[in-house]
Amino acid sequence: MRIGIMPPTGTPIGTPEMIATVAKRADELGFHSLWAPEHVVFFEEYASRYPYTEDGRLHIRIGGPIDPFAVLTYAAAVTKNIRLGTGILLVPQRNPVYTAKEVASLDWLSNGRFDFGVGIGWLKEEFAALDVSWPNRAGRTAEYLEVMQQLWSDGVAEYHGEFYDLPACIQHPKPVQQPHPPIIFGGESDAALRRVATQGQGWFGFDLGPDEARERIATLTKMLETAGRSRADVEVSVSPLRRPATRELIEQYAGAGVEQVIVPIGGREVADVVARLEQLAQELLT
Repeated sequence: MRIGIMPPTGTPIGTPEMIATVAKRADELGFHSLWAPEHVVFFEEYASRYPYTEDGRLHIRIGGPIDPFAVLTYAAAVTKNIRLGTGILLVPQRNPVYTAKEVASLDWLSNGRFDFGVGIGWLKEEFAALDVSWPNRAGRTAEYLEVMQQLWSDGVAEYHGEFYDLPACIQHPKPVQQPHPPIIFGGESDAALRRVATQGQGWFGFDLGPDEARERIATLTKMLETAGRSRADVEVSVSPLRRPATRELIEQYAGAGVEQVIVPIGGREVADVVARLEQLAQELLT
């Protein structure tokens, strides 16, 4: 079982010191991956429901960067082996040409260690602030990823679709990982799993217990077969989120077919985060 971490980069302790210290120590300890989330703006009041809490509210102390490319590039500079993932990048809110450039640049600067975690978003108010349509965000996500894949490929890129029109052009650098960094879809619904089956190389499930993960993996496997693919084509990652990450829980996830567990790490001080990292390494990596 591979163990990844998601440190509190979106909180007031998401400082340069914390990012560099935690990334470097996680790399030294042998953690498989480090993940950073994305939001551009937040709101004091919102009608949208965050899907991973009972009251539908996102309970974090807002104050950190929450810019995954900045966080992960900073982490890449002080690490050698740990993989670096966006968890989750809000693709339909972004210009796909700029996003393709950022993905390729981070993969280049990290020497091929980037995992491209993507999703369609949950915060409707954020889309409104960016003047982006909410209802067709799934279709836009699929198309934007196709635009990016064109830009990452050799030769001249060109794309003409419903949501984006890309004239013939060339973009550099190309990703180190070919044909491109793994595209890992977040989300637990059947629609999210269909996106994995048709476009993804990975699936990232949040706040799932082992039994829920097993059921979702079985559904995903059937969808992959329908799409002419196999379960071996996709890596499954799960974040326990509100569940304590014990060795017993990790073993249960492994039995359910999960290949990576990504553990969120909190704390009010940098020392708290490092201490938790050390504890997890002793409990789960030895």
